Amino acid sequence: MSGPILVFDSGVGGLSILDEIRRVLPDQSYCYLFDNARLPYGELEEQELIDGCEALITATVAQLGASLVVIACNTASTLVLPVLREALTIPVVGVVPAIKPAALYSQAKHIGLLATPGTIKRSYTHSLIQEFAANCQVELYGSSELVLLAERKASGKQILQGEIAQLLSPIKVSGIDTLVLGCTHFPILKDEIQQYLGGGVLLLDSGKAVAARVSSLIKEESKLNKRQREGYSKEMIALYTLEIGEGLKKSLAEFGFSTYSKAQTG
Repeated sequence: MSGPILVFDSGVGGLSILDEIRRVLPDQSYCYLFDNARLPYGELEEQELIDGCEALITATVAQLGASLVVIACNTASTLVLPVLREALTIPVVGVVPAIKPAALYSQAKHIGLLATPGTIKRSYTHSLIQEFAANCQVELYGSSELVLLAERKASGKQILQGEIAQLLSPIKVSGIDTLVLGCTHFPILKDEIQQYLGGGVLLLDSGKAVAARVSSLIKEESKLNKRQREGYSKEMIALYTLEIGEGLKKSLAEFGFSTYSKAQTG
């Protein structure tokens, strides 16, 4: 697989997934594509989300010769995976809320799912709960505001604990012992969330599971194609659909990106 791994999200939340993938595949090239012009995805109509994602991702795959696509967004994954797998000939990996491990880890069998309103209402999410957490009491919490807080933090701006408290106070008094971070933006705020909820609540996300799946696919393909990539040098490219500020550019550079620019959207 000589082309880069393309990791896609609506904003910077998917960097939490990319970070986990890089830990297990440090020698790969990566392109991080984020559709910040339409952020947050949880507020979009379904067909608008599907059509926009398909057009943007397929164009970028063709442009870069990507070898694999990761949809590092719970909201998008619940809708666009079938469309992309039909449109592309390369593997497409999605991310789903970590309901299954939450049900296994929870001692009280009382868990929460914190996600965007779009993910909370999807039938796909409710099917996951029925399949893997039928023996648990499951509380659902939808928030688009937390997505925007995560974007602010990634831009180098301070997040006040009072802002977290205002959004998460219903979770703190709920009695859950395990909380699924069902949006890839939310691990960016993991420290703030954990500090507010306290050590008695276990926070889970899907980053390591997605990284393991990507690693498996890459290694499987490498066995089929044993040609060595002579002169190969890994790259870190970031593409976005709406111009970003200097604070976020600085954060991207610190993350390891050497190139960042606007995506070709048409």
